[in-house]
Amino acid sequence: MSDKKQKKPQKLKARLARGFPDRSSADIRATDEMMAKIRLVYERFGFEPVETPFVEYTDALGKFLPDQDRPNEGVFSFQDDDDQWLSLRYDLTAPLARHVAENFNDIQLPYRTYRAGWVFRNEKPGPGRFRQFMQFDADIVGAPGVQADAEMCMMMADTMEALGIPRGDYVIRVNNRKVLDGVMEAIGLGGDENAARRLTVLRAIDKLDKFGIEGVKLLLGKGRWDGSKEGEGDFTPGAGLDEAQLERLVTFIGAAGQVADAYYPLALETKDDEEARERAYSRARQAMIMHEGDDVIEPGLLELETMHRIFAVSGYGADRIKIDPSVVRGLEYYTGPVFEAELLFDVTNEKGQTVQFGSVGGGGRYDGLVSRFMGQPVPATGFSIGVSRLMTALKNLGKLSGEAASGPILVTIMDRDRVGDYASMAQELRTALNPLGGDGQPLGPTVPVELFQGNPKDFPKQLRYADRRGSPIAIIQGGNEKAEGKLIVKDLIEGKRIAETITDNAEWREAKAGEHLVDEADLVITVKRVLAEQASDAQEI
Repeated sequence: MSDKKQKKPQKLKARLARGFPDRSSADIRATDEMMAKIRLVYERFGFEPVETPFVEYTDALGKFLPDQDRPNEGVFSFQDDDDQWLSLRYDLTAPLARHVAENFNDIQLPYRTYRAGWVFRNEKPGPGRFRQFMQFDADIVGAPGVQADAEMCMMMADTMEALGIPRGDYVIRVNNRKVLDGVMEAIGLGGDENAARRLTVLRAIDKLDKFGIEGVKLLLGKGRWDGSKEGEGDFTPGAGLDEAQLERLVTFIGAAGQVADAYYPLALETKDDEEARERAYSRARQAMIMHEGDDVIEPGLLELETMHRIFAVSGYGADRIKIDPSVVRGLEYYTGPVFEAELLFDVTNEKGQTVQFGSVGGGGRYDGLVSRFMGQPVPATGFSIGVSRLMTALKNLGKLSGEAASGPILVTIMDRDRVGDYASMAQELRTALNPLGGDGQPLGPTVPVELFQGNPKDFPKQLRYADRRGSPIAIIQGGNEKAEGKLIVKDLIEGKRIAETITDNAEWREAKAGEHLVDEADLVITVKRVLAEQASDAQEI
């Protein structure tokens, strides 16, 4: 035997990968509750579900990734045994484009679909910024008219209200990338050679609500420090516009905003007067083109006008959907209308500042994405909801608790030799309290029933466990009760209430607070009665 002392094995450190969150049961329940409401709205508009895998060939994600030359920049990528580059999906839109192209002959156009799932970004994580997060998308493929884009905006508005967000606390903001592309051309940033700078400009404008016009000017020029002054914090390089380009762009943003606020609502107000409405739309177009001095933006303005008409006749006023020229959306693949769902109520950020909650989702028209695979035009439009961000908003508004309706009914174990009897009780309750319809679907909310799996020797520990789990009822059967064909249904909620009024331990034991001694055959009926009484008491409170 060696004299050398054997080294103790190194204990593995449990650590969470940065940017990849664990999710609690409360988070999962809140997400499921929210997504069920969203799904109902989507299906009311005629959308059907589809699912694509987490992994796609990297070239299917294409030029819309942050860096074409390094496949792992911006996305998580790896090579398979055929040396093919594969990537975890960056969003749900590019995989949908691949799915449509691959199954084009089997798909009925227009193809209306929704899907939810995890997406992955190989980016620096930070507060509220994750590398893995969930999106919930809806898209129409094969519809060329902007009435499809208008319908998307209306569906977004309906979704906000279905989730309990009142009017005044949200707005769907709408713009058109054709307008923005015209402005880019007017300031000398047209053509493929300026694609990267255009994207930097668009992403800077997209930060208008977050940083204000002065912050956007920095991002359009040399760049911006995110600390309190120059040289502090992280530096974001700017688009490098010269003074003339910058002033022309900022002037357009301001003028377009004034036009949207002044003329588009006027067109709504005069919807029953055709001539007055036409004059209002005409003034809106002329004002925006006059300020820019280039009629390249005209097609985009006409599309915004058409969408505005649809909103008006469908009953969606400016308090729900608003034309807003500062809406950009940061991805390169948008080709027409773009839209964003913004929440307007105030929250406190991580720095203790009071700010508007901001965007919870958005999208737009992307006519070139499917066409890359097809060699023929395939128009498409859609939007994406940021699930985690929207869930946070709903919790701020008190619209989602994420808590279970009730903890499990706990079947305790008094005699380890009779575990089979206790398991039978638990199964009897599960079956009776969770009936299924003829289609195999539950007829009501789930009532969980749990058989205690810890050490049965310490009975008080079982009741403490039930308390921590929020159990409404505990089932107890010791040897004496078994000999008499009885069992105890203990109302833990009533027992806790009674216990709060008793200070003497002997009196408390004598009271047997909340305990019902019943025949074994009356287990189910007694549990149902106690649950009904608890529900009635909760409503009164």
